[in-house]
Amino acid sequence: EHFWSLDETVQHLQPNIVIQVWDNDKFSMDDFLGTVSLNLNAMPMPAKKASSCKVSMLPDITTGSEVKLVSLFEQKRLRGFWPVYNDDTGTRTLTGKVEMEMELVSVEEAEERPAGQGQEEPNMNPKLDPPKRPETSFLWFTSPWKTMRYIIWRNYKWYFIGFLVLLLILLLVFLFLYSFPGEVSQWIVNG
Repeated sequence: EHFWSLDETVQHLQPNIVIQVWDNDKFSMDDFLGTVSLNLNAMPMPAKKASSCKVSMLPDITTGSEVKLVSLFEQKRLRGFWPVYNDDTGTRTLTGKVEMEMELVSVEEAEERPAGQGQEEPNMNPKLDPPKRPETSFLWFTSPWKTMRYIIWRNYKWYFIGFLVLLLILLLVFLFLYSFPGEVSQWIVNG
């Protein structure tokens, strides 16, 4: 093809969507956490639960691993979890999981059922609820009790309860062993 060519040329590109995850730092630069690139013609099936979402779901070019692929153009709608990875070290490392719902609609359907950008109006098709975030910031020095409740207590409460029960039992055994010889000797003398 050259500049003066009169024939129209149509160039087809693969329909890829690239999802990147970044953290939002207030004072320092944002850090890149991970990415996933999905070919909409042959994308991996999403996981139904976050616990079953793994890097092995993605096709690996180097090893040629076989995964179940699906086309969004045939399926029209997909919902689930996709793994986000970082391969700075040369191997794919799971750095997060993204829950997405993708729906492919025609131009007529898009005009008939408008959707806003993000949660802006019209927030329909699909309706996006506000994200469920804890009401606290996790800066431990500004609110240590809330940090304790949301991060530490939720994950380690049974360890704390078990430690307190064990401590109480050990205290009772110690008091028994401490007072037992005196009580036995008084019982023998007064006996």
